[in-house]
Amino acid sequence: MAVNILMPALSPTMEKGNLAKWLKQEGEKVKPGDVIAEIETDKATMEYEAIDEGTLAKIVVPEGTQDVPINALIAVLAEEGEDVGAAAAAAGKAGTSKPAASAKQVPAQPSAQRTPSQPAQTIGAAQQQSPARVPQPAAPQRKEDAGAERGVQAHRIFSSPLARRLAKQAGIDLARIQGSGPHGRIIARDIAAAKEGRGLVTAAPAAAPAAAAPFPIAVTAPSDDKIRALFEPGSYDVVPHDNIRRVIARRLVEAKLTIPHFYLTLECNIGKLLSAREEINAAAPKDKEGRPVYKISVNDFVIKALALALQRVPDANVTWTEGAMLRHKHSDIGVAVSIPGGLITPVVRHAETKPLSIISNEMKDFAARARVRRLKPEEYQGGTSAVSNLGMYGIKEFAAVINPPHATILAVGAGEERPVVRDGKIEAQWMMSTTLSTDHRAVDGALGAQLLGACKALIENPVLMVV
Repeated sequence: MAVNILMPALSPTMEKGNLAKWLKQEGEKVKPGDVIAEIETDKATMEYEAIDEGTLAKIVVPEGTQDVPINALIAVLAEEGEDVGAAAAAAGKAGTSKPAASAKQVPAQPSAQRTPSQPAQTIGAAQQQSPARVPQPAAPQRKEDAGAERGVQAHRIFSSPLARRLAKQAGIDLARIQGSGPHGRIIARDIAAAKEGRGLVTAAPAAAPAAAAPFPIAVTAPSDDKIRALFEPGSYDVVPHDNIRRVIARRLVEAKLTIPHFYLTLECNIGKLLSAREEINAAAPKDKEGRPVYKISVNDFVIKALALALQRVPDANVTWTEGAMLRHKHSDIGVAVSIPGGLITPVVRHAETKPLSIISNEMKDFAARARVRRLKPEEYQGGTSAVSNLGMYGIKEFAAVINPPHATILAVGAGEERPVVRDGKIEAQWMMSTTLSTDHRAVDGALGAQLLGACKALIENPVLMVV
């Protein structure tokens, strides 16, 4: 029986993907674990692994095709002993509408970090657990029943039998684990990581009924035609949005509409930090080519300072959910990285425990792979707070938008010499503006002030970061 290969949802925010390249061609043998295609998501270019054995009978969506919806048919695999030509013919008849009734489907798997506005399903990795079902005529389904069925499907969690057994023994909820197996499947190593507090995610709360919202918000944007009518024809070029720009736009609107932001700003004297940075970099060991094995930046100090400040003010190291506050044990710091067409926020895990040299090298690796869209989902999802630094562009001060599910984000401006009054005298000092954006549901004004004050103390006295 032929296997329909569907466009997977390889990230929680993915609605469509670009089929960048086929690595297997029609007629080639495929076995589980083989990389058969490269797919561009809204965040990265990811490899798509086969989970069945057989022969690639038909490529339905050619490489280079953009905006392919998730769960759309992209190829058909003929199983061992099956007629490849018949499987290919069945795919041709199915076209882009309904797959052939005789073909079995690769089931969809829910994402652990799904939000109500995100796609409902992602590709599954446990086909053998969901036998093929031949469509049968059915009586019309009530809307309530249909909604309940979709809810059950959206909460299915795919995992290996060993992972389920280990999770049960450890008392760990599989819904809190980010799978690292093929297409997000939870496997044994994910359970081992969860026992150490790594790889855990926060499930998004269920959306409340619209009627229950105390302050319904109606936002109506002008249509494209109305906006274009404001400008002279031919005076502009039309540049279509790509996936990442659409996702950024949607998440920013969600963040500003659903998170009550407030902002706190402090000036930090970075004279000691700059001196420490110079000494540390000068003492860095060299590799075989004579290059320093690390080069610490000001931003590396800021990441470490925020991580330690969250440990000193643990009530601010939290995530808001409708049911409870999640107080995090570690400081996982996201760092905004500019990439072509947008930005992405890779996360330095357990940053409070890592020396500056490790943080620096991790960030260089993240930034390099982010710019070519090679980050893994677990490297940019989650986190407890974030840093956004525009100092390298000469920006003196700004306020950043909180990146859900974080409750805070620290915006960092340029370090510059400014006149400062000390003991009645004006002196030139190296100063840097820092602004903390805060979710008022989770962190009140005084608590936010404590967090920013703790961060300032560490930035101004970097020796405290190694004590």
